[in-house]
Amino acid sequence: MIPPFFGQWESAERIGDILSGALRAADDPLWPRSGAASAADYARWADHLCGVACLRMALAARGIVPPRAFDLARELTTRGGYVAQPDGTIRGLIYAPAAAWLREAHGIGAGVSVDVAAGDIPGRVADGGVFIASVHPSIRRPEQDPPSRGGHLVLVFGAQDGALRLHNPSGDSAAAQRDVRLPVGVFERFYAGRGIALSGA
Repeated sequence: MIPPFFGQWESAERIGDILSGALRAADDPLWPRSGAASAADYARWADHLCGVACLRMALAARGIVPPRAFDLARELTTRGGYVAQPDGTIRGLIYAPAAAWLREAHGIGAGVSVDVAAGDIPGRVADGGVFIASVHPSIRRPEQDPPSRGGHLVLVFGAQDGALRLHNPSGDSAAAQRDVRLPVGVFERFYAGRGIALSGA
């Protein structure tokens, strides 16, 4: 089953405009749906909510109605999953508190995984499992070589014919967002070798 898709900005069809600068995040017309306290708060945090989007998708795949994006971000912040730095920057998603929240709030088997080869991910997503993987955000342009690996999170939910199937919460088009299929070798160029593994339902 393909999980429901959630973008890290509420107007999924406008993510390309937000990333290009054609639309300010604060002007996203659907920002109130996120649960943010204000448009400015939304704009400040949304860049960091790829992990929240992945967690929401993972819950929805199990038939669990997920919290609103900012409600979940606030909950994770109380648990150390996000840290607002004195200079105003935001650190996170931090994996261990997020995995603990999945276990404690929803009884989902979840844990931090490091040194996981891209070729091992199909085994992690067999039998209904999913893998929240750290990749470079330029994975939305798989024909290009990334400058580094990691820095963004995507939800890998399946594998088929040597390709990984994933949702990318910062994809700039529908084709780059939903059920993206990338050969393992292509995915590996962007992948940092770590993430959060969730067991099957």
